[in-house]
Amino acid sequence: MTNILSIQSHVAYGHVGNASAVFPLQRLGVEVWAINTVEFSNHTGYGAWRGQVFDAALVSDLVQGIAERGMLARCDGVLSGYMGAADIGAAILDAARRVKSCNANALYCCDPVIGDVGRGIFVRPGIPEFMRAQAVPAADIITPNHFELELLSGRQATTLPAAIAACDGLHRIGPKVILVTSLHAEETPPGFIDLLASGPDGRFLVRTPRLDLDLNGAGDAIAALFFYHHMRSGSTAEALARAASSIFGVLERTEKAQSRELLLVEAQEEFVRPSRLFTASAI
Repeated sequence: MTNILSIQSHVAYGHVGNASAVFPLQRLGVEVWAINTVEFSNHTGYGAWRGQVFDAALVSDLVQGIAERGMLARCDGVLSGYMGAADIGAAILDAARRVKSCNANALYCCDPVIGDVGRGIFVRPGIPEFMRAQAVPAADIITPNHFELELLSGRQATTLPAAIAACDGLHRIGPKVILVTSLHAEETPPGFIDLLASGPDGRFLVRTPRLDLDLNGAGDAIAALFFYHHMRSGSTAEALARAASSIFGVLERTEKAQSRELLLVEAQEEFVRPSRLFTASAI
């Protein structure tokens, strides 16, 4: 049994943050210990929502409660996403350090949520700097999108070689494995989207059709899937292929239904047996 501590946002309605990451992992047989950094009624893309951002003390207190059960030594990995504020980020990194002090084999995967192409930075001031200076160097695995790759590395990634160079720059400051989601380079054909993964075992690319969707949460789900499959297999290529295949199946089902929210429950078989299998090509 794999145990993952997932610390990120949560919504009551819809699927982003833990509401997007937890169920796919559970469907794959993972025990997920979820700590929410925010609790909103729905994702902020709707333009209106209710709820609140929690403080760092609550995150630390919940981790302490798990520690008092003697369970940190049985935690195999820590996953983080939207942090809400820089002090919450510090509490997350402290949780990752505590887990690793109890289990030397545990890994930390950081989805460095900062912004996106076309939207720019959408997190609170201080978060981008925290991600670059502290979270990314502390992580074993990171899962930035195209915009976040460029911001964190300080490099333009308009071509595949440039994206690889940006990954190399980030490897040098900490993370051994990088998944770049939603990459659109000059080599990407119209109507397609690329996913690039870079690790000690090589660089790999999966190219999928671009679907006509405008929703939130897919990045949170693919980060969780990639993290688990890499933990399980140790293979960057296999983790990329499995995560990309599953999330494409969910997105395709969501597009057909014209849903604004990911159909995670309806399309849950995609996590176990994807209806379309993509192959990761070495580059």
